[in-house]
Amino acid sequence: MKEDYYDILGISKGASAAEIKKAYRKMALKYHPDKNPDDKSAEEKFKKAAEAYEILSDADKKARYDQFGHQAFDGNGGFGGGGMNMDDIFSQFGDIFGGGGGFSGFGGFGGGGGRRSVKGSNLRIRVKLTLDEVANGVEKKIKVKRKVQADGVTYKTCSTCNGQGQVTRVTNTILGRMQTASACPTCGGAGQSIDKRPSNADAQGLVAQEETVTVKIPAGVVDGMQLKVSGKGNGAPGNGISGDLLVAIQEQEHETLKREGDNLHYDLYVSLPDAVLGSSLEIDTVTGKVRIKIEPGVQSGKILRLRGKGIPSINGYGKGDLLVHVNVWTPKTLNKKQKEFFENMRNDEHFQPKPESTDKSFFEKVKDMFS
Repeated sequence: MKEDYYDILGISKGASAAEIKKAYRKMALKYHPDKNPDDKSAEEKFKKAAEAYEILSDADKKARYDQFGHQAFDGNGGFGGGGMNMDDIFSQFGDIFGGGGGFSGFGGFGGGGGRRSVKGSNLRIRVKLTLDEVANGVEKKIKVKRKVQADGVTYKTCSTCNGQGQVTRVTNTILGRMQTASACPTCGGAGQSIDKRPSNADAQGLVAQEETVTVKIPAGVVDGMQLKVSGKGNGAPGNGISGDLLVAIQEQEHETLKREGDNLHYDLYVSLPDAVLGSSLEIDTVTGKVRIKIEPGVQSGKILRLRGKGIPSINGYGKGDLLVHVNVWTPKTLNKKQKEFFENMRNDEHFQPKPESTDKSFFEKVKDMFS
């Protein structure tokens, strides 16, 4: 099981943005590769801290993590903030290491001025899922049009920045000479420029290509959730790394089942004879049809709870329930014989309402439903 992001940074769930940043900077400086050369354990902790900060420093990602945990990003492999490499970390959080960290960088990619790999842009797609697919998980094969490096394209070291990916400027201020670094305007920070480019490639040496991507969607996802498939976005020039494919979930309505969190609701209409005499009726569930028993004398508004017949929790904490709402159907038209029967039953004691202590009110049923 993956370690909790709050535990990794040593903070509480209610920590402010400033506290999250402070905690990450402390961890990053402690386990920075420059300070712990050839220490795999420190490097792993450094990556874990960066992964935790990537999620908790983003308000939207943090909210999804607080609600769904690691499953909001991991899925069944291939999603989420995991698998960060040093290029990702220094390119995204370089400002954390600057200004007093005392480190020169790691492998040429540090915050102190080394070259940072360029990352391709992300792609976004929307995937429609049926309730059955949401409940059971599904593997989707999706055609994606993404940019990749063209065959035959070659790159050379950028002459402007000499392969560093950034240029340094020195300016005189009232406080003295100040040195600032910014991405190279010629290569965009890649450290490389086009040497030979095929006629079908764009200015970065990329071409559009259709690719079929397999996306494993875990059971229990919710409408609006966004999953990430690392490295399946647009490519980057030179030695850059590909962006990510962001998969937004769109849940389609079921014909008879209504979802509420991990629970499902089903409206069951029962005829008057079945309500009086009892019956056995078939209903829909996300795993197929099941037959349930209707006890004689069932009251309209009764809720039958089928435990474990709902949606699996995205966090892996079991399944929700299927709540069957019984509605006794009153006929709107009767023939003469039927009318005579009910006329005779008007004053019959068996047809007089006699609520028992076990017959809960509407408000009590609603309260039980959410308990």
